[in-house]
Amino acid sequence: MKPPGLPGPPPAPGPPRSRTLLLCVSVTCLQHCVMSTAVVILIAARWISVSFLPAQSQLSYKPALSFINPEVPDESNFDKLMKTSDRFSSNAESDVSLTAKPDAPNTAKYEYGVHLQTSHSFLRFPSPLTSSLCTDNNPAAFLVNQAVKCTRRINLEQCKEIETLSLAYYSSPKILRVPGSGTKVPITVQSITIQSLNKTLTLQEDTDVLRPLVLVEAGHDKICTNVILEVKYSLMYTDAGEIVKADVFVLLGAVSSAMVPFQQKFEIYFIQQNTKPVPLSGNPGYVVGLPLAAGFQPQKGSGIMQTTNRYGQLTLLRSTAEQDCLAIAGIRTPVLFGYNMQSGCKLRLTKAITCRLVAQKVESLLKGQGFPDYVAPFGNSQAQDVLDWVPVHFITQTSHMKDSCQLPVALAIEVKWTKYGSLLNPQAKIVNVTANLISSSFPETNSGNKGTILISTAVTFVDVSAPAEAGFRARPTINARLPFNFFFPFV
Repeated sequence: MKPPGLPGPPPAPGPPRSRTLLLCVSVTCLQHCVMSTAVVILIAARWISVSFLPAQSQLSYKPALSFINPEVPDESNFDKLMKTSDRFSSNAESDVSLTAKPDAPNTAKYEYGVHLQTSHSFLRFPSPLTSSLCTDNNPAAFLVNQAVKCTRRINLEQCKEIETLSLAYYSSPKILRVPGSGTKVPITVQSITIQSLNKTLTLQEDTDVLRPLVLVEAGHDKICTNVILEVKYSLMYTDAGEIVKADVFVLLGAVSSAMVPFQQKFEIYFIQQNTKPVPLSGNPGYVVGLPLAAGFQPQKGSGIMQTTNRYGQLTLLRSTAEQDCLAIAGIRTPVLFGYNMQSGCKLRLTKAITCRLVAQKVESLLKGQGFPDYVAPFGNSQAQDVLDWVPVHFITQTSHMKDSCQLPVALAIEVKWTKYGSLLNPQAKIVNVTANLISSSFPETNSGNKGTILISTAVTFVDVSAPAEAGFRARPTINARLPFNFFFPFV
């Protein structure tokens, strides 16, 4: 019965009832089919896992008809989860005999690029990384020769407390002979050079005395003395990858408040034991004052042939007080990178010497013995990398006159180079070499008459570096692609 005053329920429609009943029955059957299929799949998966998984892993299996929410690690269950994971991984690897295991790293020797270990950490080699400022935590790597410059910005009043300015910071570490060994190789101070404020250099005789940092006052200015300006490491190693000797050469100087920030130089190179090091003119770029590496290619397809005397690979005439070309034949001076040079001599002409012989003699004087065909682009270029070497473009200029003798009088060499690499530490690279042989016309000498001609050689270095342009990289574009089932089971 319905309460009085309330309307009764609406009457149920007649015909649609049968359709709803059929739809419910169909959906119910479909659900039973899906559930039955899922149960069969789960039972099969259970049978496969039980049959093929290791016995120990079967014990940790939790049967269910659906996926179990994973346990979130916290302080209470972390140890339990770690033990379960370790037990499963160790048993799985022991049962599978064909699992590839990576070879254990060999720590009995240093390999290329491995950090040089010391008794406490690693050998630090300050370098500029993201800016020109010195980064002190940069490690030195085995067989990686480096030569860098960086800027040091300090508070001069606290210079005595900055350990990276003292000599002891670079000489006190002891390098491990091999990684992880107990044998230590001390760093020996081989030379200490003192530089004053006016750039005067003085070599300290006693290298056992380590000069401490001293802050002095000169009027209104403060000066910190015995500051590290240059450090050069020389490490000797064996073919077995062991460090057997370590030397350091330092330059100490005085730094005033007007000089802050100042520049420091650091260099490290490796020498193999019982071998004679091959001198280089730079690594990789040329160093100002070192000779140019040059040579010739005897036949097509072969490497570059060079003389053993690197100061005789590309030379000029050497001027003397007598200035007699015949007397200085064979006396040459090397072409040094960055140094513009000019030299010359005088040659007396007589009727007894024919024009052709004089021309051959003068040309040999200008070129020297074995004028090179190629010049190395870098100071450490390898002779087998022929395609990297710069060919010497030889040009001959003559002036024709009637009844005259054509004699070469000058050899002008022009070397174009550019700054290569990073703006923080650019390297000098030679890009073009041109040798210009200039000839002049001289009248034939009459009987009893004598003539004198001037012969000269010159080399000029031209910097063709393009000016650095400030630029910004394009903003990165995000190309995110979601997996096809990312929104499953919602879509």
